[in-house]
Amino acid sequence: MSEHPTLPPVRLRADAELARDALAAPLLAQAVRLARWAGPETRVDAGGELVDEQLPEAAEVLGLADDEDGETWAGDAWRLAVDTGLVAVEDGQAAEGAEDEDLPGRAGPGENLALVTGGSPQDVLGLWLDGFDAVFADAVAPVLDDLDAIVGEDGEIDFEALDWDPEVEADFLEGVLGNLYLLTVSEGGAGEGPVPLPALAASMVVPDDMGEPTDDVLEQVSDAMMRLDEQFRLLEPIGLVEYQPVDEALMAEEGEEPAPPVDDEDVTRYGMVRLTPLGLYGVRARMLEAGVDAPAVGDLTDKGADALLDGIAGYPEAAAREETAAWLAGRDALDAARELLHAARGTDAGSPLRRLHCQQTLSLVGAEAEPAVREVLDDAELGGLARVWLAERGAADVPAPPESMIFWLAIDTIAAQLDSAGELEELQELIEGLTGRHSGFFEAAWRVEHPATAEVLEAMGRLHRDKSAAKEARKAAFKARSRSGASGS
Repeated sequence: MSEHPTLPPVRLRADAELARDALAAPLLAQAVRLARWAGPETRVDAGGELVDEQLPEAAEVLGLADDEDGETWAGDAWRLAVDTGLVAVEDGQAAEGAEDEDLPGRAGPGENLALVTGGSPQDVLGLWLDGFDAVFADAVAPVLDDLDAIVGEDGEIDFEALDWDPEVEADFLEGVLGNLYLLTVSEGGAGEGPVPLPALAASMVVPDDMGEPTDDVLEQVSDAMMRLDEQFRLLEPIGLVEYQPVDEALMAEEGEEPAPPVDDEDVTRYGMVRLTPLGLYGVRARMLEAGVDAPAVGDLTDKGADALLDGIAGYPEAAAREETAAWLAGRDALDAARELLHAARGTDAGSPLRRLHCQQTLSLVGAEAEPAVREVLDDAELGGLARVWLAERGAADVPAPPESMIFWLAIDTIAAQLDSAGELEELQELIEGLTGRHSGFFEAAWRVEHPATAEVLEAMGRLHRDKSAAKEARKAAFKARSRSGASGS
């Protein structure tokens, strides 16, 4: 059958709402405040960081003067301001015409600061995505617990001694965020609820075919959890996630007295995380940039009917209905109906499901579609669909279909249901209902000139709960294969 998008469609908030969320993200909001504060007297080092003497004032600007970590937070916000172009840094030597390498440079508002108040929502979101990229890079950077052990005699950091592979670290965090995204957008997944950190870590470490995890694998999961705990603490201030950290009692080092025990069944003490609406937007943007098919409801609104019917092939029912309703809005009903029917034609593997979605979409159009539907009553591929649609609306003068059309529609309908990955019991009821209404169904069905005839009959042989009917279906499938082979030779 046809291929579908690998990810379910996500429902994103409007750009204007997401832009407001972006500007409210604590780290970006602090970066904006520091960019507005920066001026002729602001001094930075060769790397563009605020010199130590400037940090207390920066912390005060952010209202963090009394916070023991205030200067650290100020330094983080300043780096983000530089990385996103909210602040422009001028090299000290260029500014003063001096040769002293330690001479501080200057900084002031950057070009992108104007986007905060004067840019479009898309401009603001672009600024936020740059900030997300910068924080992501920080999150996958090595943890330098013991600098002395990795600094060589020349004063340079020995990166090989770190046992750190930037690509591996980035791929791991990308994978975690991808799994969190999938859990959020999938039907029956976490939805908007939080996900336990151990489940995320295990999704990246425990092989799918592993039964009981080994001690070694469990240790890897624990290590991954601790690393993710650090990374989500960094990603939360940019507005990507809401995060409840791992209970510090679980991280008591050897020799320390752990906190009083808590309920072992309380999974929340091991960390809970959820993507914010802004986080969904951000992770999807990175996926799209990496070439991942990550659709969003509304993507198909401005596209043709062919793109709509193909695009919603893998959508859950509610999302497909929402997408088609948005596509129809603002279009002339009769023109839309004709375009949908034209796009539903075809003999490729995806055509049965296109016709099914065409019929469902036409039900949203209403009576205005009737002239377009009547135009295809004699069409071999669409005539059955047209009669069903007219009959469901109680239309008069619906011509009876020829027998060949009845069986062609039956094969086409089952092929579409097989491709839609619907409920097994519903499909079985459809199959048994069709065979029950038509005596000699299989004797007629194997002769149907439909590209999916043999495949459908084989599926009926597997799924029909009546053993005698299932056997008939398999025989019919063999005849259809033989007929197809003979006609193709």
